[in-house]
Amino acid sequence: MATNQEVERIGRKLDKMVHKNNTDGALDLLRELKNMTVSLETLQSTRVGMSVNAVRKQSSDQEVQNLAKVLIKSWKKLIDGSKDKSEKKEKNDGSPVRMTSTSKDSCSSEKSNARAESPIDIPSLVTSFPAIPLTTDNVRNKCRELLVVALQTDDDYKNFGVDCSLLAAQIEEQIFEDFKATDIKYKARLRSRVSNLKDQKNPDLRRNVLCGNISAHRIASMTSEEMASAELKKIREALTKESIREHQLSKVGGSETDMFVCSKCQGKNCTYTQVQTRSADEPMTTFVLCNGCGNRWKFC
Repeated sequence: MATNQEVERIGRKLDKMVHKNNTDGALDLLRELKNMTVSLETLQSTRVGMSVNAVRKQSSDQEVQNLAKVLIKSWKKLIDGSKDKSEKKEKNDGSPVRMTSTSKDSCSSEKSNARAESPIDIPSLVTSFPAIPLTTDNVRNKCRELLVVALQTDDDYKNFGVDCSLLAAQIEEQIFEDFKATDIKYKARLRSRVSNLKDQKNPDLRRNVLCGNISAHRIASMTSEEMASAELKKIREALTKESIREHQLSKVGGSETDMFVCSKCQGKNCTYTQVQTRSADEPMTTFVLCNGCGNRWKFC
């Protein structure tokens, strides 16, 4: 029996292939999955069916498409078989049911005809997994709708075969668990998730959430700095370095003194530098920096 870790590993690799729009090597991973015995619980917890379905849609290799269909069909039978068992268990009243040979033949013929007429419903594997039930709170339901719209920006979700309604419910559920109420903090965090997921300049965040590289638990708790695009992170890093450089330069060549009193903190621990800003016959301008609070002023 395959473990969750093994299946998750393959699922992550398939998601990365879909994200990079390059399915080379997918056939080997699908063959590895075909040789595994996967339980219903593993299918539900890893959502590997979504990954396989996304690869099937994106790949132009006929062999990859066929093998993906075979896997999904076999997993769908596993899910349907589990449903049939639970339904029979509920309906069973303890009395044996007798069937004549004629009725058995008719039932088997009807089943074979139904299988022959109905095509394989591949996307149904994705929606067969249990979803988080809707809440009775209108605010929470509205927030889930906003998250669904954000996740469906630019139709990226179609490439990954992900159920945006389920994913949005998982994100909202985690945020609600953090605050236990739909208060201002809850709404502020929801609003920041929605705006960052819809950001056209930061599509990588949304795609990483859709393919599973960033889990619902992770996106629910990320800070604004962590959700920022790579370009914005570089700008912030450059500004930080520039601020540090200016702070260091302000002290280079300066002299410490207690002759000046800071107007803000009333401290005397200061550093001053003198620069000739006017004509040569005019006195130099003195720039003072308070080492205590960082206040700057010019002393003429």
